[in-house]
Amino acid sequence: MKPIVTVGICVKNCEFSIREAVDSICDQDFPHELMEVIVVDDGSEDRTLPVVLDLVSRMDMQVKVFHSEWRGLGPARNVVVDSANGDYIVWVDGDMMLPKDHVRKQVEFMEQNPKVAIAKARYGIPLGENLIAFLENIVDVTKDAIAENEWKTYSNLPGTGGSIYRIKAIRQVRGFDSNLKRVGEDQDAAYRVKKAGWLIYRTKAVFYEKRKLDSWKTLWDKYLWYGYDHYRLHHKNRSLFTFYKMVPPASFIAGLLHSTIAYRLTHRKAVFLLPFQYAFKMTAWTLGFIKSQIASREF
Repeated sequence: MKPIVTVGICVKNCEFSIREAVDSICDQDFPHELMEVIVVDDGSEDRTLPVVLDLVSRMDMQVKVFHSEWRGLGPARNVVVDSANGDYIVWVDGDMMLPKDHVRKQVEFMEQNPKVAIAKARYGIPLGENLIAFLENIVDVTKDAIAENEWKTYSNLPGTGGSIYRIKAIRQVRGFDSNLKRVGEDQDAAYRVKKAGWLIYRTKAVFYEKRKLDSWKTLWDKYLWYGYDHYRLHHKNRSLFTFYKMVPPASFIAGLLHSTIAYRLTHRKAVFLLPFQYAFKMTAWTLGFIKSQIASREF
């Protein structure tokens, strides 16, 4: 029987979180005979691949596992797009967990909305997070709370994690840009899909992301290379960035807004650290972006 949905998992060095991600896929209440799983291990240097192979050997779904030296996220996602047999791709990152109704709700939404190419589920708040990971997650939760259902602007497009893609649409725009290897390949793909006339929406499905952030330095380093790699994306599609929102003073103000909404949602006083967290990480992003800009002019 032909699968309706392909679950695409692109991972690197996710040894300590991939088991929960795969287990949550196995627990889905969508018919397993209508699902396939494609795992792309993109040059892991830990035990991610052996753990994946052990897990998939016990799955009651069609499974394909690809492994190669590191090539980057753009090429890895294209392996899934090119190999998928389903009508849709549900993207799952190695640090994600899905409620058991996630795939069913996402597929039902796409079946009912044939003009939608990408549908993004909403962020949930995982239990047991440290402060830094909690603050990072609550940002996305508050964004979902204040956003409209349709993603209308090019400067605000969803990532792949927690999203379902209509395969017809992503293949129409020739998949992901293989030159975008570490960040931005998903925003670029969404930009081109939307530009081709497709719709992008939020759904009522939920997913959880367990972020590996054990220190403020880890957060700083993450946004430093985000900024560095986003310069390549900006150079390709300038419509994807509204720069006044990215600078630290504007980020501090955005953090103030989100902290009040986050408090109404969680009643946790820790959310009032959001203005400082916003300014901190966007300072790193800005420095990384400037550094990349300077480096590009040296060649």
